[in-house]
Amino acid sequence: RRPDLFERLVSQRLCWGLLVSVSPPLSNLATMVQVVAKKKNTGVQKRKAQTFVIDCSKPVDDKIMEIASFEKFLQDNIKVNGKAGALGDSVRISRDKSKISVTAEVALAKRYLKYLTKKYLKKNGVRDWLRVIASNKDRSVYELRYFNIADNEAEEEDE
Repeated sequence: RRPDLFERLVSQRLCWGLLVSVSPPLSNLATMVQVVAKKKNTGVQKRKAQTFVIDCSKPVDDKIMEIASFEKFLQDNIKVNGKAGALGDSVRISRDKSKISVTAEVALAKRYLKYLTKKYLKKNGVRDWLRVIASNKDRSVYELRYFNIADNEAEEEDE
């Protein structure tokens, strides 16, 4: 055992593990003990920014909802670190015609955006006609679609 080697590793803030391999001859201490050192991760890893899109093209084209008011609702209601409306630089909301993009550098669940979208629809009284569906094409996209009322009425007439 070489205490000076171990003390040096500990003083350099290295997390170490020992891999002991005894090989004949035992004359060389370096072949007897191999030290595998891994540096501690002292810095915080920067998170990759997540981008979510809410496609409101159908209700906006039919003038059922206004995209500007929905954007304002999201800015006022998205919580970052427990505070609503305090987005800072960690969450950015942008609008492109009938789509809203939310880019988050902090942990933000896609499901949370669905919850807020449904809350907005309920507040404006259109929740009975619209639903929020994840897109089949892209995993980070939600779409606002109409309920299939015509199919339901046809089924009721058949009964």
